[in-house]
Amino acid sequence: MKLFYSPDYVASGVSFETLQKPAWIAESLSRSPIDGVAIEEPESLSIGTVEETHDPIYVSAIEAGEPGCLAESQGFRWDASLLAAVLASNGGVVAAAKQALQTGRNAGCLSSGLHHARREKGCGFCTFNGLVIAAREALHAGAERVLILDFDAHCGGGTASLIKGDPRLVQRDVSVDRFDHYAPQANAHLQVVTQAADWLPAICRQLDESGDFDLCLYNAGVDPFEDDEGGGLRGITREHLIKREALVFDWARSRTLPVAFVMAGGYLSKKNDRAQLVALHRITVRVAAVTSQASHT
Repeated sequence: MKLFYSPDYVASGVSFETLQKPAWIAESLSRSPIDGVAIEEPESLSIGTVEETHDPIYVSAIEAGEPGCLAESQGFRWDASLLAAVLASNGGVVAAAKQALQTGRNAGCLSSGLHHARREKGCGFCTFNGLVIAAREALHAGAERVLILDFDAHCGGGTASLIKGDPRLVQRDVSVDRFDHYAPQANAHLQVVTQAADWLPAICRQLDESGDFDLCLYNAGVDPFEDDEGGGLRGITREHLIKREALVFDWARSRTLPVAFVMAGGYLSKKNDRAQLVALHRITVRVAAVTSQASHT
């Protein structure tokens, strides 16, 4: 299974974990590889590709740093390397989507900071919405329908706003925090869970109600974890995350549906240190790899 990562993902001087944890996960995989996983460096996106989804005025602000209200609208202090970092990390999402679509096998990308970004600005530590960019690139590559599964702690309001009115793109969203909440629409289905006991059943329901697709893009945030202060829900444990990944990838395998996944949310706290955060993200990589191998044996 190909997993896309480049040191350019962490080119920005911003120290926040959304931009820096891809390197931590890559270093972990170098020290302790997961069987069947091959890390590959993707091409960065062109500005023209980004502007098919985002307002050119906003993209220009990310490049130049002005006006500051746009350049820092995602919540980071702007620096001159930010554009290179987000072009690289979003390019990895596109590479994973195309790899999964072309081969029928799962693929992944060590990217975060995607699903809150709007057309005209960033939001919630998300600069460009690589999920929507990748979904549209998959349509250009021959997919007829693309499913976006968003099981991050927070609602994917940016994605919902960008795909509104396009029946070829469908979002299924289960959240445990109301940040970026949006009104459900014909092609964006949202369920906010407030009790840990309801979380996995809600995910099962969203999977069961999904139709037929050519590709699944999976926003696999680990921030629902109870010790994650970025949005965790008490009672959601490591074991719940393992079960979630088994549900998602077994469901996709049963439909011969390739999955392209990204890391999405996951934040440091006193109870959730760097080692544990990396270990939680490794769950997704391991289950995706095992399922991909099993589906081709």
